[in-house]
Amino acid sequence: MNHEIFQSIFKAYPDALLLVDGSGMIVMANPAAAELLGYELDELVGLAVEALVPDAIRPRHAQYRNAYGRNPHARPMGTNMDLVAKRRDGSQVMVEIALSPLKDLGFPYVVTAIRGIGAYPRVKQALQRARYSDYVARLGRLAVDMRDPQELMQEVPLVATDALQVEYSAVYLLDPSRLEFTLASGVGLVADEPLHARIPSTPDRMPGYVLANHAPLLVQDGRTETRFVVLPAYLAAGLVSGLAVPLSDRGRTVGVLVVRSKQVARFDEDETRFLESVGNLLASTLQRSQTEEALRHSQRLESVGQLTGGIAHDFNNLLTVIQGNLQVLQELPSITADPHAQQLLGSALRAGKRSAELTSKLLAFSRRQVLQPGRVDVVAQLHSLADMLRRTLDQRIQIKLDVDEACPPCLADPGQLEAALLNLAINARDAMPDGGTLTIACKACGVLPGDLQAELVGGEGQSAPQPFVQISLADTGTGMSEEVKKRAFEPFFTTKEAGRGTGLGLSTVYGFARQSRGAVALDSTIGVGTKLTLYIPVPPPENEPELAQAAFTHIVPMGLRVMLVEDDPEVRAIVQRFLETLGCQVTPFASAEEAVSAFHVNDEVQLLLTDIALGPGMRGMELAKIAQARWPALAIILMSGFSSELLDANRDAPEHWELLQKPYGRDELANAIAKVTSALPH
Repeated sequence: MNHEIFQSIFKAYPDALLLVDGSGMIVMANPAAAELLGYELDELVGLAVEALVPDAIRPRHAQYRNAYGRNPHARPMGTNMDLVAKRRDGSQVMVEIALSPLKDLGFPYVVTAIRGIGAYPRVKQALQRARYSDYVARLGRLAVDMRDPQELMQEVPLVATDALQVEYSAVYLLDPSRLEFTLASGVGLVADEPLHARIPSTPDRMPGYVLANHAPLLVQDGRTETRFVVLPAYLAAGLVSGLAVPLSDRGRTVGVLVVRSKQVARFDEDETRFLESVGNLLASTLQRSQTEEALRHSQRLESVGQLTGGIAHDFNNLLTVIQGNLQVLQELPSITADPHAQQLLGSALRAGKRSAELTSKLLAFSRRQVLQPGRVDVVAQLHSLADMLRRTLDQRIQIKLDVDEACPPCLADPGQLEAALLNLAINARDAMPDGGTLTIACKACGVLPGDLQAELVGGEGQSAPQPFVQISLADTGTGMSEEVKKRAFEPFFTTKEAGRGTGLGLSTVYGFARQSRGAVALDSTIGVGTKLTLYIPVPPPENEPELAQAAFTHIVPMGLRVMLVEDDPEVRAIVQRFLETLGCQVTPFASAEEAVSAFHVNDEVQLLLTDIALGPGMRGMELAKIAQARWPALAIILMSGFSSELLDANRDAPEHWELLQKPYGRDELANAIAKVTSALPH
């Protein structure tokens, strides 16, 4: 009777029970053991207990069992040991084990009680967190290995749905304008929101709500959601609960990661932390890629700048020879009497001038151009600009001109001012893809707005020049958000699609305005439009006669003794010809070393005209310093076809030296000589 009772208790016990003999063989098992370990009852009986031990620890287990057999004792359950049992199919289950020897009755048996703990809430949570950590680690390794962030962006939804065991995951990337999201990648997408769909970033949709609140968002049941609109397509697909986290890197949100489930209230804090980790990893990878691309872009730009600068140097030398010889030909008696020849030469000279302007634009692109400020008739320039824009812009864009005809001239480089205005007009066009109105205006401005005045004075360390000409371009386009406005003048920052903008337009305009001792203001409202205003200084009254005189008067002292140093023989020949026709006495040299060696026989030199780059030897700047030390009253003109050299010279040379940009004609040379020799005794 007692035996039957014990048998019934053994079978009914809720934990798995095994009766193991001294050799480690199972002699009895209960149904709970068979269910936990995946065996039939008769399969367990006669099985070595080592078969239930994972392969990795099986050799050590035999040693433990033998040691236990020499000193058997009760080991109660709940010892917090991390134990794992191997099931019949090879899978593993976390267990707690208690050993109870039957030594009081003299039997060589041990009762092994096994409890599966995988279903405990605490254990389930720990296992789940471990799984999530493993997925994040794997994704981190992928982020390191994948050179293209697009690959990682495609992988993230797959990882999210697999880790969370849900039906839907999507990555929404915020456009640079921050006005729209693009559905960049996803798993289980619905028909109403296909891949690459664009949705507004307003808070009435789930991604926009996350963006507005800068925090994760839990949706327990979309059927009762009132904070934003849930697409009917999600509910029709049974996707009732959701979780969304911002893709953030260093406090800047660049997108939103969303998962959805068919189970109500599917997500909690653990899922939120996991998804935040995945989102931060993706965001930092995207930002790193953008930073690397900006660096590569900068390096490419620098390479292009060096290339264009080098080409410009040689090209400008060639243009100097071409234009100089054409000018000499034009003045030959046999040519002056031939109208047809004059027409041909005039056409060639105009083509040469346009070529020089093209070179100047290349140098402006590489930001190696020396600004040559002068008096600019703003009213005339804006009328010309408006006429050109009416012919070239989208016909749906109306051009309005609002200029004060009495507006004074401004002091700026006319070519760079035109380039800046064109930049602003192109930006305005791009902001009005469906048409609109572009208003171009100008007027005199006595004083800068307070913030710009403080910025200009602070940046220059001196009082801002006054008065100013205020030139504005206003569009009725999409406008800018506050965040975009804050970054609008940053180099390489652009809201245009990849391949459509360099991010240098507004930064170049800003640089031009500051270099011109002016300022630029930005006013923009989403959905209303954008207005950019340039403030360019008016020439001081005392400079106007000087500017006018420099433009029309060439007072070159007769018999001026000039030392000409130029390594290009054809350029040297044409410059010598110019100087001689201006009444100068010229001694030409091919290198700085030749010129220095002849100093002792040229004590009467009044002007040194030297190229800056003089081949592999001494440079023109060094030659000029040596010559100035020998003859303190010597007038010096530095010339170059390489604008970066002129930029350096403009920074390092004394103010009384003159800089001359190639290509130049006889009039430009005469102006430079007249200016630099004005203080010489006659």
